[in-house]
Amino acid sequence: MFGKNAKVDLELNRAVEALIKEGGKEKILPIVQAGEPVLRQQTAAYAGQLSKHTLAKLIDTMHTTMLEAPGVGLAATQIGLGLALAVVEDHVRDDEDDPREIAEFPFHVIINPRYTPMGDKTTSFYEGCLSFDGYQAVRKRWLDIVAEWDDEDGKHHQEQLHGWPARIFQHETDHLSGELYIDKAEIRSLTTYENLEDLWCDDPVPTAAAKELGFDL
Repeated sequence: MFGKNAKVDLELNRAVEALIKEGGKEKILPIVQAGEPVLRQQTAAYAGQLSKHTLAKLIDTMHTTMLEAPGVGLAATQIGLGLALAVVEDHVRDDEDDPREIAEFPFHVIINPRYTPMGDKTTSFYEGCLSFDGYQAVRKRWLDIVAEWDDEDGKHHQEQLHGWPARIFQHETDHLSGELYIDKAEIRSLTTYENLEDLWCDDPVPTAAAKELGFDL
């Protein structure tokens, strides 16, 4: 949590304002790709280093950038900023029988997030990343977690997340620790978006891909 007495870091504030300006009127920033050091660094905890006005503009720009990409989450590291902050948002698809258990996940700002698994159940699905553009791979994740984070007003939240929202939260939180989803993915499952669409899109639980590509679920 960060309080009203938090001290604004003027140098960082100016740097973030300059970053925001790069998005122009469209408020769309370039997304950092794998290989950039910022994606591999432990982020600094957010403790009120930005003015309320700058933080609000940063969140708005990140949200717009995420939606334009399009994506369901965007960490600050993905726009080159080493602060422990991310935005997430996803919505229910048309297919109610989707085994990924996609659920409504309204827009959140997650600051200083962390999670702990609930139980020992995991699921393995294809997963992608805006910073590893053009590819997806199967990644095992906890099915249920207890998620904790602060919001933009410094209020602390704790919530149990299940299924796809839990996966999104884990993915974005891992970004802030310098981890990419591909680090622990099934490398033999790695596929281009085109091949995923052509070959494996009808098999959300990637059993056919596991058999054909030679990896274990």
